Amino acid sequence: MAQSIDEDGTVDPWRRRVRRTRRQMPLWQELPLLLVVAFCLAVLIRTFLLQAFFIPSGSMEDTLLVGDRVLVNKVVYDVRDPVRGEVVVFRGTDRWAPQVDGEQQIGFVDKLGRTVGDLVGVSRPGEKDFIKRVIGVPGDRVRCCDEQGRVTVNGTPLDETYVIRDSPLDVPPNPKECRSRRFDEVVVPPGQIFVMGDHRLVSQDARCQGPVPIDNVIGRAFLVVWPSSRWSTLPVPATFGDVSGPAVASPSGPPPVRPTPDGGVLLILPLTVALGRSRAFRSVPFSRGT
Repeated sequence: MAQSIDEDGTVDPWRRRVRRTRRQMPLWQELPLLLVVAFCLAVLIRTFLLQAFFIPSGSMEDTLLVGDRVLVNKVVYDVRDPVRGEVVVFRGTDRWAPQVDGEQQIGFVDKLGRTVGDLVGVSRPGEKDFIKRVIGVPGDRVRCCDEQGRVTVNGTPLDETYVIRDSPLDVPPNPKECRSRRFDEVVVPPGQIFVMGDHRLVSQDARCQGPVPIDNVIGRAFLVVWPSSRWSTLPVPATFGDVSGPAVASPSGPPPVRPTPDGGVLLILPLTVALGRSRAFRSVPFSRGT
């Protein structure tokens, strides 16, 4: 290893002391620093790149179940608009009913835990955060139903195999309620999207709440990360590729990310990077197996 040599040929004592201090720093002193670095990186990732969301209701069953955690790409719609078939997280307008109970009383510890969880992206969503599937984009004509009870977009019926519990056909349509499968044709306004839940029987969506401004969209949900038994991507269903109109559906999405419990990919990944840069952890020898 190269050393700093003074003019008289001796090693600089100040630099020697600094190197000795670094080498002798115990793990219990270095670990808190690593945790702080990991936390800061997690907050940055959560704010600008990715965020994990908790699914609080059954409006997207069986695509998403209550208790699932999904990873949301927050930058994809900075370069393009949502397309049909994508699952998106958005903030509902004043017309949208809360998806979670905002009146429940929680203690200080719960509030602190939710604050920290929100920072790293593993907490429950706010009462105005929703997750639905994009059915129509600006300019699309969306209606239900055709002769076979299917939703049509620009006159093309959708083969919605992801919908397992649809709303009944015999209930009269009501623009203020989502109880009926039927609804009159809607022309999606510019700058908005028409969204619906996969579990139509219980979903409160654009059928009765109205289209959602694209500016309210937080990002695209592209991966179920927890529980690990349900790890899967959320691609665009093939049926949307048959729809003609102003938008072209794209089934491609961000590359898969290895799941971790409770959306912890946002914290574990930066912590791993920080540990990899740690002198204490780099110095641990690895033995070769036989």
